[in-house]
Amino acid sequence: MTLIRPRRKHSQADWTGYMAQRAGQARDPAVARFFATPPPHPDTPIAEVPLVALDMETTGLDERRHAIVSVGIVPFTLDRIRLSERRYWVVNPPRVLAESSIAHHRITHSEIATAPDLDAILDELLEHLAGRIVVVHFRNIERPFLDAAVKARRGDSVIFPMIDTMSLEARRYRQSIWARFQRWVGRPPVSIRLDASRARYGLPAYHGHHALIDSLATAELFQAQIATNYQPDTPLRALWC
Repeated sequence: MTLIRPRRKHSQADWTGYMAQRAGQARDPAVARFFATPPPHPDTPIAEVPLVALDMETTGLDERRHAIVSVGIVPFTLDRIRLSERRYWVVNPPRVLAESSIAHHRITHSEIATAPDLDAILDELLEHLAGRIVVVHFRNIERPFLDAAVKARRGDSVIFPMIDTMSLEARRYRQSIWARFQRWVGRPPVSIRLDASRARYGLPAYHGHHALIDSLATAELFQAQIATNYQPDTPLRALWC
């Protein structure tokens, strides 16, 4: 059977077919249930889409050599952030923590010593993500790290649609004609990091590099991006990737 692979474009509308096909191919029951829960239709107005912000802290930036140490999720919509449904897990990575990693996310050896492996929380995590559109800030961390972790533990890939708030900032502040002209005349590029992006919308500064706090920060940023740059009836297909 040929696997449908979604195009790497923000307007891709073939995620629905891809996920339906994966539901029939997944060997792990939890992964199969995740894919069997269809995402919202690509034409659904973003105001009607159930969302969940996801953030992970890792031991480094390369999913082939580093691992996840914490996961935070915050379900939300454009109108409401559901903090009562938040989840946060510290997990024990299969690799030794480096001092530089501890300084970054402040999760210590003693904390992970009694923490479960990611496998123990994976069913619950996938259950909370199923049927919602995952919102992250910089999908090149969350997407490959989660995929690699699930492959290692369950033997299944978990590539799925996401909305990337960093990519939305890049469209406006890095890829526009004005942004390119600014670079051409020697102006430094506008920062699209999470804290700098939030500041542009008047959002408060949070203490970063904590998976739960960064999930909340991402949810608030996305709400501000839609309120400022888009419309509530913007179709999902215009935002996911």
